[in-house]
Amino acid sequence: MVISQEQWEDKAAKLNYPNQCWINGSSIAAINGATFDSINPATGKVLARVAAGSEVEIDLAVSAARQAFNSGVWAHTAPSERKATLLRLADLIEENTEELALLESLDMGKPIRDSLTIDVPGAAAILRWHAEAIDKLYDEVAPTGRGNLAMVRREPLGVVGAVVPWNFPLDMAIWKCAPALAVGNSVVLKPAEQSSFTAIRLAQLASEAGLPNGVLNVVTGLGHEAGKALGLHMDVDCVAFTGSTEVGKYFLQYSGQSNMKQIWLECGGKSPNLIFANCKNLDAAAAASAFGIFFNQGEVCSANSRILVEESIKDEFMALLKEHAANWQPGYPLNPEVSAGALVTSEHANRVMDFVEKGIAQGELYCGGKRLNINGSSNYLEPTIIEVQPNHVIAKEEIFGPVASVMSFSEESEAIEMANNSIYGLAASVWTDDLSQALRVSDALVAGTVSVNACDKLSPMTPFGGFKQSGNGRDLSLHSFDKYSGLKTCWIEY
Repeated sequence: MVISQEQWEDKAAKLNYPNQCWINGSSIAAINGATFDSINPATGKVLARVAAGSEVEIDLAVSAARQAFNSGVWAHTAPSERKATLLRLADLIEENTEELALLESLDMGKPIRDSLTIDVPGAAAILRWHAEAIDKLYDEVAPTGRGNLAMVRREPLGVVGAVVPWNFPLDMAIWKCAPALAVGNSVVLKPAEQSSFTAIRLAQLASEAGLPNGVLNVVTGLGHEAGKALGLHMDVDCVAFTGSTEVGKYFLQYSGQSNMKQIWLECGGKSPNLIFANCKNLDAAAAASAFGIFFNQGEVCSANSRILVEESIKDEFMALLKEHAANWQPGYPLNPEVSAGALVTSEHANRVMDFVEKGIAQGELYCGGKRLNINGSSNYLEPTIIEVQPNHVIAKEEIFGPVASVMSFSEESEAIEMANNSIYGLAASVWTDDLSQALRVSDALVAGTVSVNACDKLSPMTPFGGFKQSGNGRDLSLHSFDKYSGLKTCWIEY
């Protein structure tokens, strides 16, 4: 049954907004009483005042996490028990889908259709996948000479800090927390200040599922206060971060300034999308390319924001791309028919518009480029396509909005050179009907994921992450467990 906009608005009017830190199984306000406003970007109205945790609350959360870890109440339980608890949490996420979807949509402006059918079900599915893997991770016995037994065991690191962004708040929290909890760590989760609600609600549901107190803590607050305190904390063993490259570099500094904690980064991207002339289904390529840059208002780290088109098909492809861009016109997020919503804050909308203006000044505007006012908010931007040169600003810098930079090429080698001419290496797409070309170009591209005849493919079965300044380590897949565990060798001579 499709829920109407009026029904969603009625549900929103009755919604309780979780707005306090969750530490050691209890909700607590900031000790000094500090709060910050959570603003609905779709209306500009304040939804709630959220606890502004800082160093004090981080200390409390880390202490609770350490105590829980040292006690063994979670870390020492059998894998099957941890699996059962996390599966119960996945069930609770599904049972509370509407509430979580509404919190997500109101908090950061994404369409309720996406929150309801993609974000929340995806979070439950990814949590369930990692839970099911817990009792299938085998230790090793190294090959040694007779009279020796060398066992290699995977052990949890201890206290993990998880710092997640605002574009997919619940999903990114699950991407970090699921493998970290699965192998027995305790976690301190720091959500982005723009989107705190579902992180808090996740911790509450985890407690309901049977996760012991102190194993999952949430500290809401500003990045330069709570996030920095987590990065510098001497009793945190690892920080997993998703966000901007600029802030990722800060966490590397925090590690060096403190206890050399492990830092795992998934940072920015400026992903290329290569369209070759031998792609027979240009309409499918154009439709997927529009999705690749305009989905989630373009607020996607792996968005295919650089579209590289072979010169001989450029005019035909651009006409099709413009047609499909029209399907991504923004609207009020609680309208279930809307495919794109509001940008997350007015400050971010201003930043994106600044890039658009620079792009138009340097290149040629194909469509869009206008800021819209809907329900009293001007945080809406039309899907925008601008033809530029590789050295132009919007062809190089991450915009994080619905803005496609289009460039043309005449030869395969030129396309590869243009695609790799970036400080990032997160994702890429290739459109061709030539199998040899698909493999040859995929080999040559510097990207953590290359999607062929598709855009931005991912799955819990495959690793997600990048090269260069897109970061290190991988989320998802069995490889994600490597970030949250260490290998211990026990050598027995007999």
